[in-house]
Amino acid sequence: MTLLRSTLFQVLFYLLNLVVMILFSPMLLLPRSWSWWVMPAWAKVLLLLMRVVAGIRMEVRGRENLPDGGFMAAMKHQSAWETVALIPLFSSPTFILKRELRWIPIFGWYTAKFRQIPVNRGKRTKALAAMVVAAKQAISEKRQILIFPEGTRRPAGAEPKYKFGVAHLYRDLNCPVAPIAHNAGLYWPRASWNVYPGTVIVEILPPIPPGLATDIFHARMVTAIETTSDRLIEEARQAPNPSPVLKQVDARCAPGSSAQ
Repeated sequence: MTLLRSTLFQVLFYLLNLVVMILFSPMLLLPRSWSWWVMPAWAKVLLLLMRVVAGIRMEVRGRENLPDGGFMAAMKHQSAWETVALIPLFSSPTFILKRELRWIPIFGWYTAKFRQIPVNRGKRTKALAAMVVAAKQAISEKRQILIFPEGTRRPAGAEPKYKFGVAHLYRDLNCPVAPIAHNAGLYWPRASWNVYPGTVIVEILPPIPPGLATDIFHARMVTAIETTSDRLIEEARQAPNPSPVLKQVDARCAPGSSAQ
């Protein structure tokens, strides 16, 4: 049953992505002020698919912690889920993403249209400078910069590997940062074909104000996200039908385990 449901979901997810991109493509010709609704609408269509086919629902806590205007949202990265599902929480989101995504046909046009911030990982110094310029412009326009401080997806319960680049960006932008934790990796695991029904819990934590030393900010952000994400994983154990991924989390976290 899991394999059948997962296969149906994976096929429909990518097919629906293509269909939505084609249907919304005329919006690419209009000013952004007329087409701002495309990103949240796209995300809501995919959220409906997740709920109906995969049985993945969402509970959001702490919406009141989102600052007004421009800020950074530092998000836990466990799954493909959060790259889609969290978009409707923001009024004008822009992701920091790898430059290669701009090269994907049709999808890349959308990243350019909605001014997502590309990063050339092969040229670190120049890439960082260009990213800061684009990010400052986004903050001045009261947009929300969505960033995954770990850089890549990590399995639920795995040892975190946060990059320090987010701290440099925090220093340069001088804006608040909202840490966001969740347990999506229990239901749509990283590098897995299978998806599992259940409720992803998202918790938006109190924003970290600007002006802290970069090392203090970084430690505070990591502690907030990791402590809360671990708590949400434990909370998922109390669900009527706990995700099978919890067994992998237990094995990964067992004393002496080297699993990643």
